[in-house]
Amino acid sequence: MTRLKDLPGTIPVFPLPGALLLPRARLPLHIFEPRYLAMLDDSLKTETRLIGMLQPNAVPGREAKGLHRIGCAGRITQFSETEDGRYMVTLTGISRFRVLREVDGFTPYRRCEVSWEGFERDLQGAETDDSFDRGRFMNLLDRYFSSKDLSADWPTLQEADDELLLNSLSMLLEFTPEDKQALLEAPSLSTRRETLVTLIEYALRGGEEDLIQ
Repeated sequence: MTRLKDLPGTIPVFPLPGALLLPRARLPLHIFEPRYLAMLDDSLKTETRLIGMLQPNAVPGREAKGLHRIGCAGRITQFSETEDGRYMVTLTGISRFRVLREVDGFTPYRRCEVSWEGFERDLQGAETDDSFDRGRFMNLLDRYFSSKDLSADWPTLQEADDELLLNSLSMLLEFTPEDKQALLEAPSLSTRRETLVTLIEYALRGGEEDLIQ
């Protein structure tokens, strides 16, 4: 198990709109830009092999290269290189972090000084959601998938534990980058589930009235 004291104070960051990583979840990435190929090469040389996933914060009137202050760091747990030099990697979420400042340097990719304080729960085991009504949630999800003409492996969804189900859907469903950020910043699994339900209900509101309260 990763300990708080083992986490570095500065990490490379990968700003990618709409890409959400959560603790203990897995995020596949296809890396081909030279600056991020360099980032992968450098990260693989470190003991922690961490990369911080962040949402760009493109707010009118703010700096174009702005970043949200909270992201999630993932460890490179799978890696392969294609014949044309691209990288196929999988990040496994370790912990969320708060950006303190961006670090100047000579690397082609961005790096940030970060704090891990306040996210100690991320380093522990899987969370549970004691108030999760799975039956009602699955009915809502069925309506959402039908409205989007999406198919699903329902037996697998039914068998998944609370955290795996809710975090996987948070990462995979098509929400705006700001919505993804709200899911990331949810302080607990139950809060993330409430946010996820709200987003699904909002997507359905134009066509259905009988929504979960």
